[in-house]
Amino acid sequence: MPTTSASAERHAAVVYNPIKVDLARLEKGVADAQHAAGWGETLWFATTEEDAGQGQTRAAIAQGAEVVLAVGGDGTVRAVAEALRGTGVPIALVPSGTGNLLARNLNLTLTHQVESIGAAFTGGERRIDLGIAEIERADGTTEEHVFLVMAGLGLDAKMIARTNPKLKKAVGWLAYVDAGVRVLPSLEPIRLRFSLDGSPERSTSVHTVIIGNCGALPGGILLMPDAKPDDGLLDIAALRPRGPFGWLKVWNKVAWENGVLRKSAIGRSIIDLTADVKDVLYFTGKDLRLTVEAPQDFQLDGDPFCEAAAVHAWVDPGALAVKIPA
Repeated sequence: MPTTSASAERHAAVVYNPIKVDLARLEKGVADAQHAAGWGETLWFATTEEDAGQGQTRAAIAQGAEVVLAVGGDGTVRAVAEALRGTGVPIALVPSGTGNLLARNLNLTLTHQVESIGAAFTGGERRIDLGIAEIERADGTTEEHVFLVMAGLGLDAKMIARTNPKLKKAVGWLAYVDAGVRVLPSLEPIRLRFSLDGSPERSTSVHTVIIGNCGALPGGILLMPDAKPDDGLLDIAALRPRGPFGWLKVWNKVAWENGVLRKSAIGRSIIDLTADVKDVLYFTGKDLRLTVEAPQDFQLDGDPFCEAAAVHAWVDPGALAVKIPA
């Protein structure tokens, strides 16, 4: 066994959602990887309804954890990352939920748990940016949270807020389609004011604003084709379908053009020859401020948060280290 007195003093921590994991299997996998790497005993923390993982992660850091394995869905990963922000302690992703958005965007395995766990103890590190969102409610109170993949206001947030949890458990991300069908008939444009990177404030009307640190969603949907998790920028997409075929044009843009054509040289040539779709607008920047005419549903990495009257979003470059396979 490759142990040394120094390595034996190293400890990992696991922050896991007890509803979404096979605990016995997880414990065995961690124990095997821990002993093979010569680390000390791993610390274990279960999330609760009251604490999605921030408090448990802070406790793990206080107890000397040198890496934190986030085992659960996107909400668990986001909560762990929020507490790790700027600490230098890396996160290891052990996907167990529906979307596994960050793992997808970093091209990490979604199904091989042994590989995910092994990366925590023997893998390298990749530093990525974090998106930060300060959310202001209608009563003037504010709260600040991180997001790893996307934050959204409008249609996507309404879909997430109205997704049937039982259906989501049964069919995964396809449950959002059901919610979207129910939301679309009553969806109205959102009037808002915005400023990007300190530019003069402008007014516009949209159905959705999505602020991205990464660009890929389940189902092969590449919503933001140029988004990179380590470029120090936020990618912003504004969906504003016009006319009776507006939503069809939006779907064609994100599912066919971004998700299929961009993957080949021929496909990219076809895109260059076609007219740009004005129903989907893209921007990049480091700091976005927006105020809506009436409070709107707001989501972070696929979890509904609150109704936001205003949002200030910015990028924290390289604020999180992620473990990757050696």
